[in-house]
Amino acid sequence: MADPMLIARSADADCALLPALTNRHGLITGATGTGKTITLQVITERLAAAGVPVFLADVKGDLSGLGASGSHSEKLDKRLSALGITDWAPAQFSLQLWDVFGEQGHPLRATVSDLGPLLLGRLLNLNETQEGVLQLVFKIADDNGLLLLDLKDLRAMVQYVGEHARDYTTEYGNISTASIGAIQRGLLTLEEQGGDKFFGEPMLNIADLMQTDDQGRGVINILAADKLFNSPRLYATALLWLLAELFENLPEVGDRDKPKLVFFFDEAHLLFKEAPAALLEKIEQVVRLIRSKGVGVYFVSQNPLDIPDSVLGQLGNRVQHALRAFTPRDQKAVKAAAETLPQNPKVNTETAIMELGVGEALVTFLDEKGRPTPVERGFVLPPSSRIGPLQPNERQQAITGSLVYGQYEKVLDRESAFERLKQRRNDEEPASQNSNNKSSSGSVRQANKGDDDLNMRIPAPRIPTAPTARNQRDEEEDAAKPSRSRETATEAFAKSAARAIGSELGRRVLRGILGSMLGGKKGLF
Repeated sequence: MADPMLIARSADADCALLPALTNRHGLITGATGTGKTITLQVITERLAAAGVPVFLADVKGDLSGLGASGSHSEKLDKRLSALGITDWAPAQFSLQLWDVFGEQGHPLRATVSDLGPLLLGRLLNLNETQEGVLQLVFKIADDNGLLLLDLKDLRAMVQYVGEHARDYTTEYGNISTASIGAIQRGLLTLEEQGGDKFFGEPMLNIADLMQTDDQGRGVINILAADKLFNSPRLYATALLWLLAELFENLPEVGDRDKPKLVFFFDEAHLLFKEAPAALLEKIEQVVRLIRSKGVGVYFVSQNPLDIPDSVLGQLGNRVQHALRAFTPRDQKAVKAAAETLPQNPKVNTETAIMELGVGEALVTFLDEKGRPTPVERGFVLPPSSRIGPLQPNERQQAITGSLVYGQYEKVLDRESAFERLKQRRNDEEPASQNSNNKSSSGSVRQANKGDDDLNMRIPAPRIPTAPTARNQRDEEEDAAKPSRSRETATEAFAKSAARAIGSELGRRVLRGILGSMLGGKKGLF
């Protein structure tokens, strides 16, 4: 069994974390500037020295100092003397630096399919109805063998489903245009925030997070999150995806002398803020069951109230730094933190939480039987590595000298949904043009046929012919005869008047007949 890892020391006892119980998870809380980052650095050093790989997010940008040796200073020597430490020695550790944007470390990527519609729906801030449509998009892609690897694949798939929504309604359900539009707008916003760099290949192999160096020490994986933190949903989603990957891919190992990996989730309130019930349930499941896969999860946050009760009850190792009770919510947080810590008759926890200085904390770890030890008020030991970030040249050396350098730097863009849908659209265009041409030809033939029919119905115009000798003689005879068919002006006037009288009489008769049929209504004509 590995030796206990000394984290803090009080006047009465040493506070040591047992490697075999590190996978029982933990919580580090405290107000800004009270020493949470140093505590995180010290625990990381102890785990790495014991051969345990670590993954942590560097929100402030100063945890990269783990890759450089510390140095003596007046303040450090004073703290060492106060704690009675005589064997302090500077040390540096092997790092693997990661960055979603690929600027300060190896690119950290995931595929759209691997992230899944649940996490992606939260990342896009979709409502329940829109998430349902997004799930249909994933389902249709799976059924048609279309790979969703990056954002352009998902955009193409969403557009395709939107254009063919009627074709899928019977089999998959209603696909509303409004939901398709909301998803497309969310993808556009995500791309503008740099989220397109997170999706793609090669995807992170979680085995690369669990390595040891040539000295048998655990490699420390640091995610550069100072820029990523500006997109809090992307930050929380990326870390939660990593947890889900570990949970789904690692085998059951039961209890071990030390964990396979310890995962630190800094600014943990972003994980639970506005999270839907389904996501909270998944997080609780992962935290509860991932212990048996040899992974410990530690949440770092300012306030214990940031962690849901269902998750907080799974966290056996606690380091509580100072809290300030300036508001009613702060007072509630102090009281809640004090009540959840194992009581020690020698320590008034509620009072002590507000009196703690920088680097001082209330500490409780699990003992060898898995029981929480009584809380102790003590000082966290100083780290052996540098307090502060690496210089740019030191960071570049750490990147090029890591075990995975060259595996993730080049983007892989293989054939997926975008390419296949584009090819399908190109194939459909000639067929559509041929169809239009046939339709146009048919219209022309129909028009010609109509003209022929019309020609059959309309008599051909009479073409005057030159007068023959007989026709001329007949006309002369007709002209010589007294005409009875020609009307005088009086006769023509009489016939016109008779037609007018007949027409008026006819109209009166028609009005009378229709009036009796329609109930005697007037004004119809």
